[in-house]
Amino acid sequence: MKSFGSRLRHAMRHSGPVCVGIDPHPELLRSWGLTGDVEGLERFAEICVEAFDGLAALIKPQVAFFEAYGSGGIAVLERTIDVLRASGTLVLADAKRGDIGSTMDAYARTWLGNGPLGSDALTVSPYLGFGSLAPALALAENNHRGVFVLAATSNPEGAQVQRAVTAEGRTIAQTMVDEAAVRNAGAEFGSVGVVVGATLTEAPDLSVLNGPILMPGVGAQGGGPETIRDLVPPPMLRAVVPNVSREVLRDGPTVPALRARLCAVQDAFAFLQK
Repeated sequence: MKSFGSRLRHAMRHSGPVCVGIDPHPELLRSWGLTGDVEGLERFAEICVEAFDGLAALIKPQVAFFEAYGSGGIAVLERTIDVLRASGTLVLADAKRGDIGSTMDAYARTWLGNGPLGSDALTVSPYLGFGSLAPALALAENNHRGVFVLAATSNPEGAQVQRAVTAEGRTIAQTMVDEAAVRNAGAEFGSVGVVVGATLTEAPDLSVLNGPILMPGVGAQGGGPETIRDLVPPPMLRAVVPNVSREVLRDGPTVPALRARLCAVQDAFAFLQK
C-alpha cells in the first residue's frame, strides 16, 4: 500500500485540495430539520456522505459531535468511516488525541488500527511533548496512515503555549513543525502533517515540512484564499489542505446544494494545485 502522504497528494490532484468536515453540531441538525438524537445524527451523516464522497480529497468527521450521543453516536461514526473508506475516500478522524505511554498507544490503535474506528489519519495534540506521539507515529507508519499534529492553531488561547519560546529560541509551534519535518525526511511527500490556522497573522516556517498542511478556519471563521496566500510561501502552497465545515454545511440539507457549495469552494482553492 502507498503511504498516506502519497495517497493524499493523489487525491488532492484528482479531487481538489479541500478537506470537508462532517460536524453534526446541534444547531446544524435543527437548521436541517433533523431531530437532536441518534436518528437525526445518522441522517445528517448519511446526507454528508452522499454529498461529499468522491468530491473531496479528505473528509474529516469531528469525533466530539458523535461522542456526545454515547454508544449510538459512536456506532454512527463507525458506519460513516466504513462507508467512506470502502469507497476509497480518505478519512481524517478529528479526535485531537494526546497522552503518554500505553494510553497514547491505545488511542493510536483505536484510530489508526484496523478496528471499527480505524481511519486514514488522525489529528493529534503534541502538548505533552512531541515524543509522547511516538506510538501514533509508529503505528501510522506501519499501517500506511497519517497524523496531523496541532502546531499553530487560530484560537486566541493557543498563543499562550504555541508562541512561547524555547531555550533554543524557537517558538513551540515552530518546534512542532520541525519535529514533524524530521519524520517526513526522505519521503516524496510525508505522512506527518501539521495544523496551522488559516486566520493567523503569522505562521511558522513551513519550508522544510515536506508534508500536508491542514488549515482550518476557512469560510465562516474568516480564512480564505488570500489569508492562505499571506501565510504560506508559493513553494508550499501545493501542500495546503484548506479545511471547510460550516461554510459548506450551512447550505444543507439537500445533497445537490451541498455538492454545489463544495464545488464552489474547491474552485476558489484550485490555485493551490497549479
